[in-house]
Amino acid sequence: MLAIQLPARLVVRSITSFSSTSTTAATATTLQEIAATRKGLAKVVLKKGKTQIFRDGSPMVYSGAVDRIIGRPPPKTGDIVLVADGLEKPIGWGLYNSVSMFCVRLMQLEEEATRDLNCALDMEKLLETRFDAAIELRRSLGLPSVDTTAYRLINSEGDRLSGLIIDVFGDVAVVASSAAWVEQYKSVIELHIRTMKNIKHIKWRPSIDILKEEGLDISDQTDSDSSMLSEVKVMENGICYNVSLAGQKTGFYADQRENRRLISLISKDQKVLDVCCYSGGFALNAAKGGAEYVSGIDSSSPALELAEENVCLNKFNPEKISFMRKDATEFMKEAASRQEVWDIVILDPPKLAPRRKVLQNASGMYRNLNSLAMKITKKGGLLMTCSCSGAITQSGTFLRILQGAASMAGRKITILRQAGAACDHPIDPSYPEGAYLTNYLLRVL
Repeated sequence: MLAIQLPARLVVRSITSFSSTSTTAATATTLQEIAATRKGLAKVVLKKGKTQIFRDGSPMVYSGAVDRIIGRPPPKTGDIVLVADGLEKPIGWGLYNSVSMFCVRLMQLEEEATRDLNCALDMEKLLETRFDAAIELRRSLGLPSVDTTAYRLINSEGDRLSGLIIDVFGDVAVVASSAAWVEQYKSVIELHIRTMKNIKHIKWRPSIDILKEEGLDISDQTDSDSSMLSEVKVMENGICYNVSLAGQKTGFYADQRENRRLISLISKDQKVLDVCCYSGGFALNAAKGGAEYVSGIDSSSPALELAEENVCLNKFNPEKISFMRKDATEFMKEAASRQEVWDIVILDPPKLAPRRKVLQNASGMYRNLNSLAMKITKKGGLLMTCSCSGAITQSGTFLRILQGAASMAGRKITILRQAGAACDHPIDPSYPEGAYLTNYLLRVL
């Protein structure tokens, strides 16, 4: 197991090293010519027939696609390497990992490097460029704004930085790290975050189990920000939330922002049920939208405490919104046995299919949950149902699961809307595995 040591483990090119090659590199016009100025740069050569997917932009070079590695000594985890086709012609460059099943994360293709020579084979410069582009994209989307201070700044492959997620909550940036290179460049990433206006704190949340697969044991790592708060207040679509920085994922599901807003627009005078409500996002939007009564159900006490705090923060009438600690399946079975129904039901369960090998079992769980949800939706009422399991979304089976659930419940459904994550969660079409959230608004008959 490779134990990471920070900051001594940080492997970046020194100014001296860069200066020694900058004059020669300035005259280069291709990635191959720039690489010639870099002593000891290894080349990862792909197998015949395995090149096109990476030329098209897929960033994850899996070990099974590699024919051979040219370079002595062989590259170490964190080294910059060329990725080349069978004729040894570079198609791009990336960061090497000697342990992971993804032996290279491609960072820049050959044609991109040719267009932007300043970033070629320079991870620090590339990080700066990608950060600037991500900030500008969110600015063009109106984020942050007066009524929304929670958003995603970096969305891994969607922002061309595979393995790095950064969510901004008010004056706090939460970093979710799931790649060795992210830990390696931690100091550089934090430096770029600290240049952002209004960011005062950085919360680093490494995915320990995933990083172990990357060859890193960072279980003893502590936050570099000693002044870190445990909670932070944010705004989303004019609703105030307390976000627990120790909560699920990065602490708040900014991906559902646009779907929550829709609930606020259709809830007037409706009886609304939010199943798996977490900190009350959908429920609070229903209350804001003028719902007659809103109920939220979750099995987590800390989540429900946050939800109750959020009711108080927004000064909603506590006689019109309440939360209950209950298992979702148990609650819906009991409600169905009483023939209790709601005008609008929201079902947003946790990830039930974290891996493809459990897809079949998870499909059954989604089918059963949705069947129960349909039974407690009044005839002609609305069900907003979600899956955040990437394996379900990418398999394209969620709609078929919902059709099966309707058959089980003896109901008929029509689709009113299909959506995914909010627009600050971009997806690279060359890496469809980045799509994980599916959201359907259904009419239940």
